[in-house]
Amino acid sequence: MPRFSVIIPVYNRPEEIVELLDSLTLQSLKHEFEVLIVEDGSENPCKDDIECYFKELELKYIYQENGGPGSARNRGASDAKGEYLIFFDSDCIIPADYFKIVNAHLPEEGLDMFGGPDKEHPFFTPVQKAISYSMTSFITTGGIRGSQEKMDRFYPRSFNMGIRKDVFEKLNGFSDMRFGEDLDLSMRAIEKGYSVGLITDASVYHKRRTSFKSFFKQVYNSGVARINLSLLHENTLKPVHFLPALFTIGYPLLLIAGLFIHKIFLYLFWAFPVIIFTDSLMKMKSFKVAFLSIISSFIQLTGYGMGFIHAFWKRIILKKGTFHSFVKNFYD
Repeated sequence: MPRFSVIIPVYNRPEEIVELLDSLTLQSLKHEFEVLIVEDGSENPCKDDIECYFKELELKYIYQENGGPGSARNRGASDAKGEYLIFFDSDCIIPADYFKIVNAHLPEEGLDMFGGPDKEHPFFTPVQKAISYSMTSFITTGGIRGSQEKMDRFYPRSFNMGIRKDVFEKLNGFSDMRFGEDLDLSMRAIEKGYSVGLITDASVYHKRRTSFKSFFKQVYNSGVARINLSLLHENTLKPVHFLPALFTIGYPLLLIAGLFIHKIFLYLFWAFPVIIFTDSLMKMKSFKVAFLSIISSFIQLTGYGMGFIHAFWKRIILKKGTFHSFVKNFYD
């Protein structure tokens, strides 16, 4: 019986699932895991594309009507045989030593639930590298998502999440939240007293989004989800979560103040893109990626900030019920 059950929801992304499965065939502990692909009502299914991997991996293909990634992950978990469930997004590539690292850490740390960081692959496009930068940089508050530079408690995310199967079942799996269901699961695990932690070296290559438009939708939904989560889980809304909203409101005011009050505000206005460009250039070693990082960082902060403000106004000020934006954006 495998120790790990890898569960991957997929929706209209056959080419990505092939890249992910390719990376799993290179794992140093390939005999330690099974793989469950859950096709979530795709119009462009991946079954034919993954046919060759049934010979290389302990692989199972499951089809369900479209219900979103949380539902698909629950479906995969119900068929899983492993002691631990590991969830990856279909747009991930897994380093060859991933399971070796996880397998070594679990006995030492006794974790019931864990996660790891994400990073960019050398073969990612410049836009994907820029998005990866903005989602992992401490400057853009991305450092709270999974690194040692975090400004908030670490919560495993579904692109790189592991959990004991018995714990998953006791928590009743992923909720029916449209967005933020992975954070909700992590918060419920912590509230129930389970051991939850970060395995720093267990990173994955995460493509995230392929365009700035879809990236904006993603971070906007994240901003909405943060307010929804705060109403479900007390004391999880931290000062750091307000920073993108403050940036969204305050940054344009710097330009106005610089034009009509004092030019020192113009210096502050231009300081942010200069800092982003310089930091990205040092990390990514590419002028093009550094320039695109300015755009992705503005989208990351203002998209999240706008979603956060919208949800704060409707749910906390007006006391209205749950709402959704970009509902079809489960995987896009």
